[in-house]
Amino acid sequence: MPILVMKFGGTSVATLDRIRRAAKRIGREVANGYDVIVIVSAMSGKTNELVGWVEETSKLYDAREYDAVVSSGEQVTAGLMALTLQEMDVPARSWQGWQVPLKTTSAHSQARIEEISTDNINAKFAEGMRVAVVAGFQGISPEGRITTLGRGGSDTTAVAFAAAFGAERCDIYTDVDGVYTTDPRITDKARKLDKIAFEEMLELASLGAKVLQTRSVELAMRYNVRLRVLSSFEDNGENAGTLVCAEEDIMESNVVSGVAFSRDEAKMTLLSVADRPGIAAAIFGPLASAGVNVDMIVQNISEDGRTDMTFSLPVNQVDRARQAMEAVKASGEVNYEQLVADENVAKVSVVGIGMRSHAGVAAQMFQALKNEGINIRVITTSEIKISVLIERKYMELAVQALHDTFGLEKAA
Repeated sequence: MPILVMKFGGTSVATLDRIRRAAKRIGREVANGYDVIVIVSAMSGKTNELVGWVEETSKLYDAREYDAVVSSGEQVTAGLMALTLQEMDVPARSWQGWQVPLKTTSAHSQARIEEISTDNINAKFAEGMRVAVVAGFQGISPEGRITTLGRGGSDTTAVAFAAAFGAERCDIYTDVDGVYTTDPRITDKARKLDKIAFEEMLELASLGAKVLQTRSVELAMRYNVRLRVLSSFEDNGENAGTLVCAEEDIMESNVVSGVAFSRDEAKMTLLSVADRPGIAAAIFGPLASAGVNVDMIVQNISEDGRTDMTFSLPVNQVDRARQAMEAVKASGEVNYEQLVADENVAKVSVVGIGMRSHAGVAAQMFQALKNEGINIRVITTSEIKISVLIERKYMELAVQALHDTFGLEKAA
C-alpha cells in the first residue's frame, strides 16, 4: 500500500480530546488505503516543563541525561496515540526512535539524522499493522544513547521518514491552516498560499516564519518530499492547506510570494578595523566559535587602510558577540577603534522565485519604505530575497506597506 506520513505538533496533541481528533484523521487516511507513519511531538508545554526540571536539577547537566529526560514527552504521546487508534480498531503500535532505529550523530540535544532503517516498520506493515506511531525529535547515537534533534526536530523527523520510506506525501498538522503571505496578525490582508516552492519556504523559515522548521525544509528540498501544511482544528478538504513543492510544480506565482520579518534583531559595527587579508576570518571565526548566529554582513569601502564591518545577529546574542570581539581585540588579532551595538532594529524581507526573471523589485521595495518615511540601515540580497534592517518601531508598518506594494492579497 502507498505510505503517507502525518506529523502532529504539540498543540495538535495537547489533550486527550485533541489526540482523539488527530486519530480520527489518521483513521480516515487508513480507510483511504494508506499505510500511515505518524510522527508526534510532546503534548504542548511538556518539553518546556521537562527542560525546566533538568535545569533545576543540574545547572551543568550531562547532555546525555538531558536527552533521556526531554525525549520522554514524545514517547508518552506516541503511546497514547497508539492506544487511541487501537480503541478505534485501527491496527497500530508506537515506536521510539531507537526501535526503528533512527540513527543519529552523537551531538546530544542537537543531533543530526544519519540513517533511518525501514526494515522493522515495513515488516510490521507486512504483518498487518496499518499505523506506525513514531516518537518525533529523537534517535539513537552510535554509542547506544538516546539523542534529540533540537527544538522543532519532529518536523525534521517527519520529512526524513517520508524520504526514507518513499512516502506519497508528508502532511504537517499544526495550529495554522497553511503558509500565509505574511503573519495575519500584522495585516488582515494576508492570504493563504495554495502552493509555495521549497526555496521560498526555506527563505521564509530562515527569516522568522514559524510554520516549518528550517532543517525540515532543507531536507524536503534535497529529497523532493512534497509537504502539506494543514490545520489540526479545521476539516481539511483534498486541496486544503499549503503544498510545499518543487518550483516546476507551480504553474504561476507572484513575483514576490511573501513578506517575512524578525523582530528581535540587533546590528553590531566594528569601527575602523584594519583592512587586511584575513580580517573577516579573524572576526567571524571567533563569533562562530562563540555560537553567535551572524546574518547580514556589510563592509564599507576602505580608507587609509581602515574599514567598518557591520553585521546583524539575534538581540539575545549581543553580549556573547561583544565578549568574543573584546577577546580578539585584547589578543591583538583584530584591531578596531570602537564597537557599536544597536539593539533596536528589526529585519524585514521580501521573498519570491519570481525575482529571478523580474527587474525592479528592489526599487519597488525601497520606494515603498521611503513613502512611509522608513530609513534603511542595512541591505542584503540573494537571488530570491531582499532583506533590510530598519528601526524596530516601524516593522509592522513596513510589512503592511510591502504587502500592499506587491499586491500579495491577490492570487497570481
